[in-house]
Amino acid sequence: MRESAVQRHDRLLTLVREHGTARVTDLAARLGVSPVTVRRDVETLTRKGLVERAHGSVSWPRPRTGEAGAGGLGARPVLGLLAPSATYYFAEVIHGAHEAAARAGARLVLRISDYRPEGDRTRAEGLLAAGAEGLLIAPGWRDRADPAEHGGWLAGLPVPAVLLERTADPGGPLAALDRVCSDHAHGVLLALRHLAGQGHAAPVLVARADSPTALAVRTGYDEALRALGLERPHPVIDAPAGRDPEGFERGVQALWTAVTAGRVTAALVHNDVDAIQLVQRLAELGIRVPGELALVAYDDEVAALADTPLTAVAPPKREVGRLATELLLERLRGRAGGGASGGPGTGPGDGREGVAGDGTGGRAEPAPRRHLALLPRLRVRASCGAAEARAARG
Repeated sequence: MRESAVQRHDRLLTLVREHGTARVTDLAARLGVSPVTVRRDVETLTRKGLVERAHGSVSWPRPRTGEAGAGGLGARPVLGLLAPSATYYFAEVIHGAHEAAARAGARLVLRISDYRPEGDRTRAEGLLAAGAEGLLIAPGWRDRADPAEHGGWLAGLPVPAVLLERTADPGGPLAALDRVCSDHAHGVLLALRHLAGQGHAAPVLVARADSPTALAVRTGYDEALRALGLERPHPVIDAPAGRDPEGFERGVQALWTAVTAGRVTAALVHNDVDAIQLVQRLAELGIRVPGELALVAYDDEVAALADTPLTAVAPPKREVGRLATELLLERLRGRAGGGASGGPGTGPGDGREGVAGDGTGGRAEPAPRRHLALLPRLRVRASCGAAEARAARG
């Protein structure tokens, strides 16, 4: 298979980082490409600030005299961000991370996995080769087996790392990693409580099962039913619009049957795109939202743009990116000052990096690892009937 430019750039950066300075001709020989190709690559990497170029040689960037980094980290610390996508849900997460990095004088380097977890480790190594001193990682997991199958490498990272919108099994190798996540169980509870307050019996859940968010919504649905004392009105319906047209139509028909039989009057649908297409297809079958079916979407990316604006649960995506970046910078400051690092030889968050008052010379106790759960909000619009109810009362 032919090597991509990105892969070649990673190898070039690794060589320059290892040697400090390298001649273009030597790099060409090591990479197995022409000097012209290396010069072109170096131009690209220089524009991005990843290397410095001078008189036929390439150097790793040096700190500029007098330039203050974040909390004593040196000149402009580099943070790596691995995300499964740069669009839809994760666009806001990335924006939040970028804003926090910019405020701290750090540079953020992004890689996208396209939900292919088998390549996450290689992409993370590429970020390290590009100079990342700490990593923000949202693995491209799609199902429940992926963390065990494709996530073990995270526990051995040589730099501090923070998980984004991902959790880990208690007691597992990733449980001690810092992480910042939306509390999707709380978001589901908000939706079900709101629909119950509108006079509906337990809503049916329409949700795919091919992402960590979807799986968290499914788990949160069962927890919310128990908390509210409601019985499940119908098995969870999978209606994956776009990915599986036949499966989507089966889901639509299952929901249509439940509504026309009078068993269901409300639904929570993950995600916005599926919800919008579901509403459109139900209208073709004579089911109106919110007339015959009150509906709440989950994600709130494009829910407000539907013909009938959709009430939606809005996870705090931008805040997840911002707080995760601030947490990672805090870890890097602690590492630079000799505190908790999660770096080589310690294992991220293993809790053994020195304990105050243990007779070891008074080493400072490291800051505890953190699992931050941010609460989603419910944004009420027309699809749940609340707007009509308010108009009738007014």
